[in-house]
Amino acid sequence: MEKRRIAVVEDEATIAASVAARLRAEGFEVETAAEGPAGVELCRRFRPDLVVLDLMLPGLDGLEVCRRIQRDRHVPVLMLTARDSEADLEVGLGVGADDYLTKPFSPRELVARIRAILRRVERAPAPESEPIRLGALVIDPGTRHVSRGGEAVHLTPTEFDLLLRLAETPHVVFGRSRLLEQVWGHRIPTGERTVDSHVRSIRRKLGPDVIRTVHGIGYALDTSGLK
Repeated sequence: MEKRRIAVVEDEATIAASVAARLRAEGFEVETAAEGPAGVELCRRFRPDLVVLDLMLPGLDGLEVCRRIQRDRHVPVLMLTARDSEADLEVGLGVGADDYLTKPFSPRELVARIRAILRRVERAPAPESEPIRLGALVIDPGTRHVSRGGEAVHLTPTEFDLLLRLAETPHVVFGRSRLLEQVWGHRIPTGERTVDSHVRSIRRKLGPDVIRTVHGIGYALDTSGLK
């Protein structure tokens, strides 16, 4: 079986080297770049199956690198950030990143996130899947298209999977750990803020009334405002 290709775009040499070594040990083919423009060129040449991308890079920052590599073709992106800023993280999700890790992170968690992203990307929808219609909201698992009020809305692959899981059982409340397991494919507790960031990103795109927060428990799809 052909090895999965991972591009690591990280300007801190020690982090890039340790990440690359761990991923090679896990059976991935890995190439690295230390600057934004070099990262864009690496993705164009190497055609990776996933990109591990630092937010802060010389030349071009991670957000711009993410935008440019997504223009060519959609490639899953796991963003690394030393800043625990919700605004930065949500902008990263908005330009096409699938998930993020805040430094410092454990190699085990990095590998778990990467494998979970690749599993989601490879998961093919059932061809007979019918669109889910909830008032003005339409979610089509077959084409992975979403619209509200007849207007198409672009969601990242992870945002789509999260919305679909909630829409499959409207009004049922899902805890963050359950969503991590069913959507992200892992149970790492530190990933719970990832769920929150993706929910906020979906609300920005589809409206604040689509997903309801149940404080102390988690989230549910709310159909009351979708008439």
